[in-house]
Amino acid sequence: MADELASRVAAAMWADDTASASLGMRLVSVGTGTAVLEMPVRDDMVNGHGIAHGGFVFTLADSAFAFACNSRNQVTVAQACDIVFIAPAQRGDLLVAEARERTSYGRNGIYDVTVRRGDDVIAEFRGRSRQLSGSIVKEES
Repeated sequence: MADELASRVAAAMWADDTASASLGMRLVSVGTGTAVLEMPVRDDMVNGHGIAHGGFVFTLADSAFAFACNSRNQVTVAQACDIVFIAPAQRGDLLVAEARERTSYGRNGIYDVTVRRGDDVIAEFRGRSRQLSGSIVKEES
């Protein structure tokens, strides 16, 4: 039941997420406190060094974080985030971001997102979330 709610929330959020969709992201899966998104590194995402611009890698991780932390149908936003770039991504790579809730306390949460290219870790992202009032979808009774 909880994963069904997470899927409904994700569908509602995805319908309005033109930023993620315009970057070629695809929502692979979502569950309670988790989400997996993927994104191909396109020609227009490569910087002057010939590698994926870190901002795009961050955006992929941030989008996975958003779907994971909103999965319980409580409007939740980023309070703070940071990222460690481990290896460069290349033009044509398919990046996969897997977000997982580490802990929640009160209206706050901590989420880790690993960005991979195949088995290679590209980046590690940590997001801190804050719940606001309201829900994303109407819960069925």
